Amino acid sequence: MIAIDSGKIEAMVAQMRSSVSTIGAPTAPVSQAGEAGRVDFAQVFKAQMDQVNTLQKQANDLGERFSLGDDSVSLSDVMIASQKSGIAMQTTQQIRNQLVSAYKDIMNMQV
Repeated sequence: MIAIDSGKIEAMVAQMRSSVSTIGAPTAPVSQAGEAGRVDFAQVFKAQMDQVNTLQKQANDLGERFSLGDDSVSLSDVMIASQKSGIAMQTTQQIRNQLVSAYKDIMNMQV
C-alpha cells in the first residue's frame, strides 16, 4: 500500500488555487489610442487565448515526456497540468458563450 503525504496534497491544492486565480484575472491593457481607463476587448481576448494555448502546450509537453519515460515528470504533474488547461479552456468557452448571448440580446432590442 502506498502512503499518501498530506503535505504534498496541500501543496498541490494551494498551487491549483493560485493558478486558477491567475487564469480568471486577465490583465486589462490600455487601448491603442492610449486613453486611460479604456479596455481593448480584442487585446484582452487575445491575451486569454494565448494563456490557454500556453497551458495546453505545457500539458501536452508534460504528457509526452511522461509517456516517453522521463523520470523528472511525475503523473501528478501531468494530471495537474491537464486539469489547469481544461479549466482554462472551459472558462474561456463560458466567457465566449456569455458574450454571444449578450450580443444576441442587444441585437434583439427594439430601439
